[in-house]
Amino acid sequence: MIIAVDVFYGENRAKSVGVLFERWEDSKPLDVIASYTDSPHEYEPGLFYKRELPCIQELMKLTDISQIDTIVVDGYVYLNKEKKPGLGHYVYTNYAGKIPVIGVAKTAFRDNEAEAVVRTIYRGISTKPLYITAVGMELEVAAAQIRNMYGEYRFPYLLKLLDQQTKETQP
Repeated sequence: MIIAVDVFYGENRAKSVGVLFERWEDSKPLDVIASYTDSPHEYEPGLFYKRELPCIQELMKLTDISQIDTIVVDGYVYLNKEKKPGLGHYVYTNYAGKIPVIGVAKTAFRDNEAEAVVRTIYRGISTKPLYITAVGMELEVAAAQIRNMYGEYRFPYLLKLLDQQTKETQP
């Protein structure tokens, strides 16, 4: 099973959502789960994972982690060509490196020489790419999985659903 996760922040509360699906090509989720975290960690520039990881950990308690094959995060696994860890890498190490993590980002790295750790993919007729990073699986495989997800637009349907669910009924 695959889970895509995202977190949305209100004033004093965070809402974490997970969309669970069986295959990359699925058009419907198996389930959508949500959890809330009161008083999430304040944002610290360069340390985003400190804010997001605890929320994802709470959400994952609602799953049978042994059934999860891949975790998809909104963001990056690596932040530069030297493989500075991003949120996805911290999620990966949190689960002892046993579950591959794919990062899907809508904006480019600040580091223009990061192509060693990021793949740019285009979906549908969009001229705007998605930026894919991965740990625990080959980067080319990760990019192909996201490219093959259901939906005709830039952002795969289940990831768009995740984004909508995360922002619905704000924390």
